[in-house]
Amino acid sequence: MTPDPGEKTSGKTTEAGKSWHQETVHLPSFYSPRSRPVQDTETTRHEEREEFSLSSVARPLSRTLEAPTATLSSIANSDAALPPPSLLSPAFTPPATPGTTTPRSEPPRSVPVDSSIPSGGCGTKKPRLLETLPEVQCIVRARIPTTGGTEMFLHLYTNNVDQKEHLAIVFGSHIRSTSLDAPREGETEMDRMVRGAYTGRLYPGRTQSGMIGPAAPAAPADADASDTTGQSGPPLVRIHSECYTGETAWSARCDCGEQLDEAARLMSLPSEENGGIIIYLRQEGRGIGLGEKLKAYNLQDLGSDTVEANLLLRHPADARSYGLATAMLLDLGHKEVRLLTNNPEKIRAVEGPNREVRVTERVAMVPLSWKGKGGFRSREVEGYLKTKIEKMGHMLDMGGFS
Repeated sequence: MTPDPGEKTSGKTTEAGKSWHQETVHLPSFYSPRSRPVQDTETTRHEEREEFSLSSVARPLSRTLEAPTATLSSIANSDAALPPPSLLSPAFTPPATPGTTTPRSEPPRSVPVDSSIPSGGCGTKKPRLLETLPEVQCIVRARIPTTGGTEMFLHLYTNNVDQKEHLAIVFGSHIRSTSLDAPREGETEMDRMVRGAYTGRLYPGRTQSGMIGPAAPAAPADADASDTTGQSGPPLVRIHSECYTGETAWSARCDCGEQLDEAARLMSLPSEENGGIIIYLRQEGRGIGLGEKLKAYNLQDLGSDTVEANLLLRHPADARSYGLATAMLLDLGHKEVRLLTNNPEKIRAVEGPNREVRVTERVAMVPLSWKGKGGFRSREVEGYLKTKIEKMGHMLDMGGFS
């Protein structure tokens, strides 16, 4: 049957060497073209159900906004794509713990980028950059075990441009802060350990940091982790701006909480041997603050989209700055990173005024519900994502659906 002109097709091949067959998938107009798989994969019944789930949810977004209940009818025949639980349902839980968002283990797909050339995959916008990078200092680091079994190191930073405490969530003990590890006048070995400037692991009775002075005594075999894990490439990095409503108050107006959880899950995968860094910047509401953000929500209920609401409140559509993120990445010892983002403007902004940091690859952050792999859907978040793509130039790689 000949597909309609407004439809796109995708192909798939099996390990048995079968030729590509065409599958019709309705895609919103703001999607980027679907990527062809790098290598053949075995077609299983489970994968076929996931593909069917994709075709049922990836349709023109305007139809979703006009008739949100159509989603349920369109997937009624698929046992792999269930409707999201209600906020009142016992099945609904707060934002997930890092490492537990979804049980999948495949590594994220990445696209090479180069901001030095116009066709480098970084969009056409030139963000306003600071002339010089801020000065940052990591003042404390602590190990955080999670209920999902993974561990991360939380780094708290101060700086010379605002009074906020920004954070770096680090996966991998080999990623260390230069400013934290530097000796400080008059401090003892216990002082160093208390602020997190130590090697290996802390344990009851330890007296040396292992970084200056006499070597630390041997720790129990199951309590000492090496800080010298080898790296073969740049780490996966997510620059994440604080979102109280999406991360703490279970808001379905945005996908910020889901993005934070998914970033932590990806960085916890065994395949991410180079580690991962989530730079958590305290710039709520794209930089306008929580109070103004709540006013913007009311304007959205009155008919404005997220960009129009900010402008009506006399704020920029996006007032965020990323100079602090650049400085924090440099302090953590990384001048090349793989950036987990859909925003091409963020690539240039994070690299700094003189490309102090280079983004070598972009990893798309595709909503889980659009891939038929969990997540949530709501009318508000669909409109929010549509606005980011159509008005703010965000990109999604359809290859993430394979």
